[in-house]
Amino acid sequence: MRRLLPCLILLLGCAWGGAAQAADTCTVSMTNIDFGNVSPISGTDYVAQATGTLSCQFFSLNLGQLLTPNAQACISLGLGTNSTSALPRKLGNGTQRMEYNVYVDSSYATAKIWGGAGVPGAPSTFTIFLSAGLLAPAGTYSTTFTVYAKIPAGASLAAVPTVANANTVYTSSFAGQGTYTYTTYGLVNLFGCTVNSGSFGFTVNATAVNDCTITASPMAFANASILTGNLRSTSTLSVRCVNNNAYQIAFNGGSVAANVANRQMKNTLTTDKVSYRLSSTLDGPLWGDGTAGTSMFTGTGTGVSVPVTVYGRVPAQVSPRPGDYKDTVTATIYF
Repeated sequence: MRRLLPCLILLLGCAWGGAAQAADTCTVSMTNIDFGNVSPISGTDYVAQATGTLSCQFFSLNLGQLLTPNAQACISLGLGTNSTSALPRKLGNGTQRMEYNVYVDSSYATAKIWGGAGVPGAPSTFTIFLSAGLLAPAGTYSTTFTVYAKIPAGASLAAVPTVANANTVYTSSFAGQGTYTYTTYGLVNLFGCTVNSGSFGFTVNATAVNDCTITASPMAFANASILTGNLRSTSTLSVRCVNNNAYQIAFNGGSVAANVANRQMKNTLTTDKVSYRLSSTLDGPLWGDGTAGTSMFTGTGTGVSVPVTVYGRVPAQVSPRPGDYKDTVTATIYF
C-alpha cells in the first residue's frame, strides 16, 4: 500500500499537467423571433418569444474545475439592421418601418430593453449561470433563457403600410450583433464573465397583413304623406383599412327586393313597397356590387378611420299606404 499511493499521486499530477492544453469553451445561440401576421389596425399589442441557449464544453482534466465545472456568461445585443436607436428598434421593408423592441423579461418595461453598455437607453443584459454539477464528467452542458419581444399598438403601428397591396414582411437582422463574454470556473468565480468572448445572430420578422373594418349608421328619410318629389337622406360608413391598402365597398340588393338596381322598402304591416336609390355621391350612379349597371365605392386605407357618406333618395312614385317602411342592406368591404 505504501508504494501504491505515490503512484496514484503521480498519475493525478500527470493528468492535471496535460489538461493545460484543453480549454473550456462556451457558445451562445438563439432562435429567430417571428411575430407572425400583424394587423396594423388591430389596436392590440403583438408579442413573441425566442429561446437562447448557452452551451459549454468542459474538460474534466482542467485543474480547479475537476469537481464542479461552472460558467458565467453576460450576453448583450446591438441595434439590429433598420434601427438607429433602441428607443425603439425598428423592423424594415425598403424605406418603411415598424416599431418593436426586445426585452430580457416579460414586463416589457423600457428599463428591461435588451441592449448593453454600448447601447444608449438599453443597458439591460442577460447574465446566465451554468453548472454541470458535482463530479460531472467531461462533455457539453447547456442551459436556456427566454427572450421577449413586443410590437406595441398605437399610432405608429397604425401608420405601417403594406406594399403593392400585398402582405408585407418587415425584418431586422442581428447577424454578429449578439455578443457575449464568459468565464469558466470551479468553486469560485474571481473574474465575473470577462475572460472570453464570442458573438451570435438571429433575425426578427413580422408580416403586416391587409385588413379593414367597417361599421354603418342607419339611414332615415323624413316623413311624407305623398311621394310627388324626391326625398333625400344620408348615412355614414366608418371605414378603417391598413395604410396603402386598396379596398372596395359593395352594397347588396337589400332584404326586400334583393335587387341592386331596384331596392325597395316594405311596409312593416302590409305588402306595400317604396322604391329608393343609394349612391356614393348626391344623385350619383347606383351603389351596388358592380353588376346590373351599379358601381362600388373604392378607396385606399390610411390606417385611421374615415367617414364615407351614403346618399339615399326616394324618387317620385305612386304613394303607398301610410306606415313604416324598412329595408336592410349589407355592406361588404373587399381588400
